[in-house]
Amino acid sequence: MNENEKKALTVIIPAYNEADSIADTIRSLQRQTLVPAEIIAIDDCSTDATADIASALGVRVLRPPQNTGSKAGAQTFALDRVSTEMVMALDADTTLAPDAIELLLTAFADPEVTAACGSVLPRYVRTLWERGRYVEYMLAFGFFKRVQDQYGKPLISSGCFSIYRTEELRALGGWSTRTMAEDMDLTWTIYEAGKKVRFLPAAVSYPIEPHNFGFMSTQLRRWSHGFIQNVRLHRRSLLSLGYLRSIVAVAFWDALLASLAYLILIPILAVAINPLILLAYLIDAPVIMVPVLWQAVQRGETGRALASLPSFFVLRVVNGVFMLRALWDELVVGRSLLVYEKGH
Repeated sequence: MNENEKKALTVIIPAYNEADSIADTIRSLQRQTLVPAEIIAIDDCSTDATADIASALGVRVLRPPQNTGSKAGAQTFALDRVSTEMVMALDADTTLAPDAIELLLTAFADPEVTAACGSVLPRYVRTLWERGRYVEYMLAFGFFKRVQDQYGKPLISSGCFSIYRTEELRALGGWSTRTMAEDMDLTWTIYEAGKKVRFLPAAVSYPIEPHNFGFMSTQLRRWSHGFIQNVRLHRRSLLSLGYLRSIVAVAFWDALLASLAYLILIPILAVAINPLILLAYLIDAPVIMVPVLWQAVQRGETGRALASLPSFFVLRVVNGVFMLRALWDELVVGRSLLVYEKGH
């Protein structure tokens, strides 16, 4: 293996019944300004044409002897087959901006960086749920994650699109299946090992987000349980991680208190005192609108952002329901979510 091959990048794409989307994902990789040395699609025992489509597009297809049970399991199955210095995890429903890989790799000029992630925006913004997620991502990646990166502690290296140093990832055991949020678990494990994670907002990915309540509920259930599971798993080590400890604590209490306020306190006060109290649901609307519209203007999407704002508030309330249920199940009754359910 020559030096250029050693420093190249392998992309691994975990895929279970992704025949409708995997071709777009692969083609977006093949059109990059910096083309990967190899693309590996892990056909996790699909029952559709996922493997045939990937193979026809010239990528290497691996098939485990049986379904691994999760995206994390499929990714780790492929990790030992990677021979390049860098490895990227990319969801099978996600496409990339043409320069995304080239931009993201610049983070590794710092030898202490183990992982790097970019911005995420929904590929389609049509339904209520896609519009809600669009505003959520504009806020998260356009504001909060930039602040987190300034402090050197992005909360999550996004599972749909991140690059890692291969040997350091192997040393950490790859992607763990012990929680429902493998990307959060891996990110916090990297910090515990004394390494860095970077966020580069200019490197953009476009996943297909849940378009209806069925898919959204599956995703929110997995994400909310995964967050609680990771807080419980990493709680002791978080105490020594400074800024990360603070943002996790704020996120945890916000998940609990905000959810209780949205779902219980505000409706009770509106009935008992004055219906106008329902306006409290919109009290932070200006704070949300400023960073979202700032991003939207830069992207030429002002109309889309304004039209999507009402959907965000619907999604926020629904997310509160799932977070409270996860808190109850995981911390009160001990009913942990153990089975990974696909939901984009």
